[in-house]
Amino acid sequence: MKTVSTFDPSSRVSAWLLGRRGLRLLMLVVATLIGISLLSRLPAWPLLELKSFDYLSTIDSSQPPDGGPVIVAIDEPSLAVINAQWPWPRSLHAELIRRLRAAGAKAVGLDIIMAEPSTAEHDAEITAAVGPDVVLAGDETLIQTPQADQLVRATPLPQLTAAGAHTGIASIELGGDGVFRTIPLYEDGFAITLLRATGDDAAPIPQNAMIQSFGAARSYPTVSYYQALDPENFLPAGIFKDRVVLIGLSLQNAPEIDKGGADAFATPYTMHTGKLTAGVEIQATIYDNLRRKVAIAQTGPAPFVGSILLAALLAAATVWRSTGWLTLAAAIVAIFVFAALCYAGVRFGHFFVSPLGPTVAYATVAFGQAALDFAEERRNKQRITRAFSHYISPDLVKKLSDDPSQLKLGGERRTLSVLFSDVRGFTAIAETMKDDPEKLTGLINRLLTPLSDIVTDHGGTIDKYMGDCIMAFWNAPLDDPEHALHAVKASIAMQAAIAGLNKQLEEEAKASSAPLPMLKMGVGINTGDCVVGNMGSTRRFDYSCLGDAVNLASRLEGESKNYGIALLLGEETARLVNRFYTVIELDRIIVRGRTAPSPIFTVVEDIHPDALKLHNAFLVAKYNKTLTSIDERFEKLKIAIPHLQPYYAIMQREIASLGD
Repeated sequence: MKTVSTFDPSSRVSAWLLGRRGLRLLMLVVATLIGISLLSRLPAWPLLELKSFDYLSTIDSSQPPDGGPVIVAIDEPSLAVINAQWPWPRSLHAELIRRLRAAGAKAVGLDIIMAEPSTAEHDAEITAAVGPDVVLAGDETLIQTPQADQLVRATPLPQLTAAGAHTGIASIELGGDGVFRTIPLYEDGFAITLLRATGDDAAPIPQNAMIQSFGAARSYPTVSYYQALDPENFLPAGIFKDRVVLIGLSLQNAPEIDKGGADAFATPYTMHTGKLTAGVEIQATIYDNLRRKVAIAQTGPAPFVGSILLAALLAAATVWRSTGWLTLAAAIVAIFVFAALCYAGVRFGHFFVSPLGPTVAYATVAFGQAALDFAEERRNKQRITRAFSHYISPDLVKKLSDDPSQLKLGGERRTLSVLFSDVRGFTAIAETMKDDPEKLTGLINRLLTPLSDIVTDHGGTIDKYMGDCIMAFWNAPLDDPEHALHAVKASIAMQAAIAGLNKQLEEEAKASSAPLPMLKMGVGINTGDCVVGNMGSTRRFDYSCLGDAVNLASRLEGESKNYGIALLLGEETARLVNRFYTVIELDRIIVRGRTAPSPIFTVVEDIHPDALKLHNAFLVAKYNKTLTSIDERFEKLKIAIPHLQPYYAIMQREIASLGD
């Protein structure tokens, strides 16, 4: 019998899409595409893309290609040497053209507009000097008025073009941030006309082609105007041989961007140097872009949308299973990869796709999913906290939720203040309610709920419930420098809560004519070194504490009824709280496992100093066994410290039973 197994890829895709996380990621990808499409319409977005172009197109500090133009700069040294008022006589430019032609220049571009006549003599000299190998600058300006927009051209004198010189429009267009990046589309532009003058076939200028920069200001070979007038004495031989020469204003020290400059503009390199580039050097850069066909094409909307979609899908694949610190690392790597790919497109493919869109898309999907995961994890933690706070201290729940590694067997040694509380005679109370277990359970809940709240409100950790008994401790799992004080405060509040519950029970008894028991509670508190941690088996364990200090605290709670005292303290607890409460010693008891007697203490309020002295004297007589049952101090102390009347009565009977 043959079995045939079929695999349907579409079913896997459907399962992925229908999965909660997959569906959420799909929605996130779609929302990212829509969001970035809307953002790209804002004015700030194109400017950010252009800034990324500036950086990527200049990051490698490329130099001008070999055989490119040579700049003859009208600079500060030339102004000083020639020592003539600007504009210089055109006869001087005529002389320079003749000198350059004699030095073997292939073509000369004069980035100086000669639209107005000067003197007849000087105009005649420049007319005689120009020819088909000379390109003279023109200018095109858009004049906008409320009535109409008018395009005005300034071109060289007709007699110059009649002599064979070419006209090249040297106007450039700046971006919205004042930076030159885009090659002008003039068919008779200065650079393309100069290229034609050299005999090269100039390809059509690409629409919105962006400039490939070749270094910062003064990257092109540059000589001063006065040096070019006498190249034999000032310049190396053959410097102009078969080279295109551009003449124009170029200050030797490029002006800073915030100060501006004559015929100087910001370029992509300005972001690195803060300097402007001379207009004549910009024309040289345009010339080399057209000559070497390295202008950078701006891509259309399809590559833009495609890059965003690919980045969003890549991010979705990265965070498909989970998010965490690796998400941040992957995002950083992705950003560098996007930048590297865009750089490769600019440098080797001569096209530009901004890394801004893919970067924002990847970050939006990756960190958006991370935020959703964080929110879900936070909700889960809150649910766990709410659930386990019913059983252990909320502080412990928080600590465990922040560091789940602590959920393991083991403990640490810490100094704790341990509290045991127990309701007096609760066994008898339970016996009277044996026929009404719901009523007994309700009474226990009414008792333990306020007592537990008091413990946790005072920073304590409830270790366990033993029927009507509560065991709690302070200074774990979180540090509590005042652990003994907080334990004593909690015990006092617990006594007040018992009193309040008794009042409620009394009122209920009157209303129902059914007798309800009055509750009394004894508390023992001891402070000492314990081992605290997760104890039990590997399948079930509790956060608990062990140690001799725990045993003594339990013994103190049991002894409290024998002394008629609601609260008994161990020696270390008494020492730690005596700055806040009046603590008096009551007796010394022998604890199993110890040879030396352990003193026990209690807290009294509103005690007169004389009464305290009388009690101390009473205690000395008791220890010295000189105290008799008829000692007058018994009656005095019962009046002076009414809170301890049961204690003094018990001590008096005990001494009497021993026969004084």
